[in-house]
Amino acid sequence: MLAKEWMAVDPIVVDENTSIMKATQLMKEHGIRRIPVVRDKRIVGIISDRDVKEAAPSKATSLDVHELYYLLSEIKVKDIMTSDPITLNENDSVEKAAVIMLENRISGMPVVDKEGRVVGLITQTDVFKVMISISGAYRSPIQVAFDMEDKPGSLHALINVLRDCGARVVSVLTSHDHMPAGRREVYVRLQNMDDSALNDMIEKLKKDFKVLYFIREDLSNIPRKLAKRA
Repeated sequence: MLAKEWMAVDPIVVDENTSIMKATQLMKEHGIRRIPVVRDKRIVGIISDRDVKEAAPSKATSLDVHELYYLLSEIKVKDIMTSDPITLNENDSVEKAAVIMLENRISGMPVVDKEGRVVGLITQTDVFKVMISISGAYRSPIQVAFDMEDKPGSLHALINVLRDCGARVVSVLTSHDHMPAGRREVYVRLQNMDDSALNDMIEKLKKDFKVLYFIREDLSNIPRKLAKRA
C-alpha cells in the first residue's frame, strides 16, 4: 500500500518567514500539531506545537501583552523549526512510513513528490487505519491463531481445511517475531459463523494444526470517547 493512497492530502503548509503567532493560529484553527515549512514550495523544515511552546516566553515573563504579541509576531518559523525534516516519498509504502516513525520515535511526517514539494502528511493514525483495513477487523469477528512450520505449502493446506469446514477467509497475516527458527505465527480472520460450526471447525483444525487461540469479537461497535489531546 502506497503512502499517497492513505495520507492526508493538501496539508496546510507555511512559508519559512511566517510568524510563529500565525503558525499557532493555524494549528488551533485546524486542530493540528505540526506544519511543514516551505521555501519556494519545497520543504525546508517542520514546526510543531512543542516548538512553539518552547519558543514562547514563560508565564513568568515581565513583558506586557503588547510586548508579548510583538515578540511573537517578530519570531519567524524558520528560527525555531526543525530543518531538513524526515520525509516520505508519495510512492513509498505505508510499511516504510511505519518503520521510519517507529525507529525515529515520531508520530507523523510530510509526504513529498520527486521535486520535494509537500503533497501530503502521514501519521500514526493513518498507519492504524491501514492495519485495520488489511486485517479485515471491522468485517470479520472471528480470529484464529496458529503456530505453524514455516515451509512452502503450509498455508495452502490450512486454507483448504478452512474451506472444507465452510469458513470464508477474510485475511491471513503472519509473524516471525518471538518464534524459533523455522516457525511462524499465522492469524486468520473469518467471516461470521455460528458457535456450533465454529467449535466443530476448531476441533477439526486441532487434529492437523497447532491452534494457539480463537476469539470472537465485534469491533464494529467500539464505544468512542473523546479524549483531550496530550
